[in-house]
Order: sequence, then structure tokens, then C-alpha cells
Amino acid sequence: MLITKTVTGMKDIMPKEEELRQYLLTILRKTYTEFGFMGMETPHIEHLKNLTSDQGWENEKLIFKILKRGEKLKEAFDEKKYENICDEALRFDLTVPLCRYYAEHRNDLPQPFKAMQIGNVFRADKPQKGRFRSFLQCDIDELGDGTNIAEIDILLATSTFLKRIGFDQYGFKFAINDRRILKAAQNYAGFSEEDFEKVCITLDKFDKIGFSGVKEELLQYGYDKVKVEKYLKLIDNNDGSLSSLKKLGDELKEYLEIDVLNSLVEIISTVSELNNVKIDFAPTLVRGMGYYTGPIFEIQSDKLSSSFGGGGRYDKMVGDFIGTNVPATGLSIGFERLITILMENNYEIPSETKKIAFLFNKDVNEEIKKEAFKEALELRQKGHVVYTSPKNKNIKFQKEALSKEGFNEFKEFG
Repeated sequence: MLITKTVTGMKDIMPKEEELRQYLLTILRKTYTEFGFMGMETPHIEHLKNLTSDQGWENEKLIFKILKRGEKLKEAFDEKKYENICDEALRFDLTVPLCRYYAEHRNDLPQPFKAMQIGNVFRADKPQKGRFRSFLQCDIDELGDGTNIAEIDILLATSTFLKRIGFDQYGFKFAINDRRILKAAQNYAGFSEEDFEKVCITLDKFDKIGFSGVKEELLQYGYDKVKVEKYLKLIDNNDGSLSSLKKLGDELKEYLEIDVLNSLVEIISTVSELNNVKIDFAPTLVRGMGYYTGPIFEIQSDKLSSSFGGGGRYDKMVGDFIGTNVPATGLSIGFERLITILMENNYEIPSETKKIAFLFNKDVNEEIKKEAFKEALELRQKGHVVYTSPKNKNIKFQKEALSKEGFNEFKEFG
């Protein structure tokens, strides 16, 4: 017997969920297109060298590598050059492939380039609720814009989409920080440049271990207690408001360029006022150590303990492909987590479309059947969904199953 269960970390998608997915993707594409983002695609398979260039940070440990084929694979094993057995891999995100795409096609693209990329990515991760080894990512990025117009644009577009699907009822908000603020805070406390990454990795655990846990871990690493306490006191005095950000900016004025603070204030105030969305300044927000260079942000919800999307500015990544840095900012929605929340809360797709089931008895005559199909066609032309099927022996079970898929009107023939 063949195996019916899915491969670990993968999932089958049932019709009701697929309907919801397609509805959300339609709204997503429409919204992002209205904001000027242009659809594009990259292959699922990428050069292994591109994916192992320290741009993906932790995700590089989760790569599905692809063996060479035929004689090339045999040659690598025969010569015991095991480092040569793979040269390609499945992409673990959409950002690295986007940078490769931009590097190759930049002369044929508008500048700045506003990209919309929706596709599956693959990670050899430990499966858990809402986390799979193959999942859909929905990214928007702006390449070539070094101003905060890019961040404002991306956050406005994303919040517009979430509001259009009614997700504000689940308490979504943005958390925002800037990598330069993280660095300035460490310099203020007396940490060296060499300490930056290690301190940030510990700070990134704040949501799980709190300030006491962060303090304990930093002290275990041997950092000076005075520095640690000065650092944590600086970022602990925060309630997420603009006033907290400005107060922190005043404390860091000798270590932080005023333009960095003013830009972040402008991003928060513009997006929150125009789209009536909550944006918290989060001085403990770290995100991808490997590539972010400026503002960073996450999408959070009262329904989830972790974020369901995020991004930031990564001005150096394209430079690894072309030798010249290109300003870039992007955001990725964790589509699978979004779907999980909506499915668990029995989200109903807003629609005036009827879903009707036409069920035929076994002995229905030709004339009745023809009239039924004519009626079905007329209903479909009006935009309604009509399901035609023979009537099962267990009609009650058949109707219950169809009801779960949204069919609430039944008509029997013959």
C-alpha cells in the first residue's frame, strides 16, 4: 500500500481553506497593485552559493539542498569531494532571490522598483502549529529608494490589506525599531562594536525571557554589570509611544544621528494617522541579524504569541551581487499564520454570492435534468456558485459535508 499521509511538515489544503486562501490573495494582489507594486516571480530553486552568503542568518541552517545529478554526483563521491555534491537548493525566503533578480534585470526595471512576489519557500524546520516546511510568503519590496517614503508606502499598503479583510478585529499592530538605534543604545552603555551581534541575539529573546532573563544571560557572558544595567535601564523605560521614542532619542543624541530619529518618528506618525493603525516603538525588536541596516518592523496580533509578518531596510544585500549597494526595504506577510487565525475564528468570506447545490435523483428524466442545468447556468451568469451532483444514499451526510463548504441552499430534482 502507498502512503496516504503527507510528508512531515507539509500540509494538504481542504476546499474551504483553499477558497479562503484564494480570496485573501485576490484582495492582497489588488491592494498591492493599487499601491504601484508590480508582480514578478523567481524560481523555487536558487544557487546554493547565493543562499549561503550570510544573508539569511538562521535560515541558512534550514536549507533543503539539492544533490548534483548523474556523472557530476558520481564524480564528487569518487573523488571524495563531498563539498561539491550540491550546488543548488530550494529557496528559504523570497528576498535573496529578489536581490539576484534585481541584479540581473535592473536595467530593464523602473527605478525605484516596487516588487510584489508571492510564492512558496522551503525550510527544514521543526514543524509546529502554524509552521510548516513549505509555506507561502507574500512579499512587497522597494529597491532603489533610500528615503522613508519606502517604509511609509509598505506599511500603508500592508495595513490597508489587513483592514480590507477585517483583520483589525483581531487586534493587529506594527512594532517598529531601527538597527541604528540598537547600535547607539549599546554604544551609550559602553559596549564595543564587537559586542553588537551577541548583545542583540540575547535581546532578541526578550519576549520569552524578559529583562531579568536578558540581564542574567548578558552577565553570564561576562559583560560588565554597570554596562548591562545602564543598557537595560535605557530601553526598559518605554511604553511604545512616540514620546518614549523621542525621550530615548534625547538620551542617545551623542550617539545617534538626528535624521534617524526624525525619520522613524515620521514613519510612525504618518502611517498611524493616515490608516488609523497602532504602531508601537519597540526598542527590544531585533530581527534578522544578517542583513537589516535601518528601520525594522513586525506585524503582531492579540491572537498570536509571535509575529505573523515583518521586514525592514536592507541596503547592502543587492551589493553582494553587483558590488554597489542599492537601498532596499521590504515586508513579508506570514500567510500561513494569517490563515490559521482566520480558520480558527471561522472567518466568513464577505459575499453576496449564493452557493447552491443541485442534487439529482438516480431516475431523473432528461427533460428535468436539462431544465436544471439551464437554471444552473443562469445562476452562474449572475455570479452565484452552483454545485451539481447525483444525490447520495446518505443525503443527510452529503448535505452536511456541503454545508461545511458554504453551501446553504439545496434543490433536489427527480
